[in-house]
Amino acid sequence: MPFIFAQSSDIARVEYTWFPQRDSDNSFRRFKTFFNYPIKLKHEDYLIPGIEYQNVEFQFNDEVAFNTQNLDRFQYYKLNLAYLRKFKENWRYAVEAGVVATSNFQSTLTSDDVLFNGSVYVIKSRPKTKTKKKARLILGLTFNTNAGTPFPLPFVNYFKEVNSKFTYTLGVPKSNIKYLFTPKHIMQVFVTLDGFYANVQKDIAITRNNVTEQASELSMLVALSGLGYQYKFTDNFSFYAYSGYTLINDIRLRDEDADDIFTINDKNSIYFRFGLKFKVY
Repeated sequence: MPFIFAQSSDIARVEYTWFPQRDSDNSFRRFKTFFNYPIKLKHEDYLIPGIEYQNVEFQFNDEVAFNTQNLDRFQYYKLNLAYLRKFKENWRYAVEAGVVATSNFQSTLTSDDVLFNGSVYVIKSRPKTKTKKKARLILGLTFNTNAGTPFPLPFVNYFKEVNSKFTYTLGVPKSNIKYLFTPKHIMQVFVTLDGFYANVQKDIAITRNNVTEQASELSMLVALSGLGYQYKFTDNFSFYAYSGYTLINDIRLRDEDADDIFTINDKNSIYFRFGLKFKVY
């Protein structure tokens, strides 16, 4: 099985992110875990149900003229189902759909907390041979509210093995160059997007220029670059750590029409992420 679905070949992952805010007492901490279970169908087709959970602790300590008490913790639950089908030699397509509940959950689940995600991809892979290196191209469109921008986004991923030591990936939302010091120790430089999006129950009244508006959404979109390290315990199980600096740092409160009301922070800052993952190859 060359990959589970277009975005990731991970069966399971557990990770922690720490994102302190520059010139601010605010910080963003996120625990994230997911599990995918591939079910082989006829030929080389796969059905992949999965679950994901995120717990976000947002320490909002800046002095502002509104109540931030309900912004300290958000949770994210996702159930998804992906289907991967081979329709031609070295060609596949994948579709994925999911339902998400994401909110600060100050009360019971509401309809505003529930969102729907979906993605479609076409994948062209070239296996490694005596004369050619391994390569893969993925083109797709993804509707992913967790990116902090709840509208369809392009997905482009071109992977190429240069030699036994170097590989690179070009695309959106991630590009990197990897170097294998040994089969167990891998370093990379990367540029990637990260983010979070959640409903805010019990809207927050924010007054600006004598006009009071109701904030009902939290949106975070981050673009960052940095260094990553991976240690492989086995071919499938590894530890990873990333450290970087943001190129874009956009954390906002928005109203129900997704119009910006208040910018929490837009100053670039350092970023740390580490975890464990289990891959299929």
